[in-house]
Amino acid sequence: MSHDHDDPRYPVRKTDAQWREELDPTEYAIARHAATERAFTGKYWDHFAGGTYRCIGCGEPLFSSDSKFDAGCGWPSYWQAIDDGKIERVVDTTHGMTRVEVRCAKCGSHLGHVFEDGPEPTGERFCINSAAIDFAPKP
Repeated sequence: MSHDHDDPRYPVRKTDAQWREELDPTEYAIARHAATERAFTGKYWDHFAGGTYRCIGCGEPLFSSDSKFDAGCGWPSYWQAIDDGKIERVVDTTHGMTRVEVRCAKCGSHLGHVFEDGPEPTGERFCINSAAIDFAPKP
């Protein structure tokens, strides 16, 4: 699955060349072409410091460490986004499954998927690729 790199729905738009220059090859494959890192390999799957996880493509704050939990799945997992308006949900029917893909609403970067097997109060599990986010520690 490839995303239109200059989609007018997103406030942050960059050319393919700009994305390739700004992101390393793994970040680019995940954020711009919906690849998935292997479980238990990303830098944030077992990271629990206090702070904010931001979109690798545009820096938008997406998830707080306050909603991060150990889902045992090998990817960073959150029970909610900082704000629902920061996340775009898209039905994904690739790989013979029906899932809900989550993208950054500001730049369209693929983040991961959201599942309905998370903890209360939301019951959701945002399963996010480490390479799609970066971390800003609390000051």
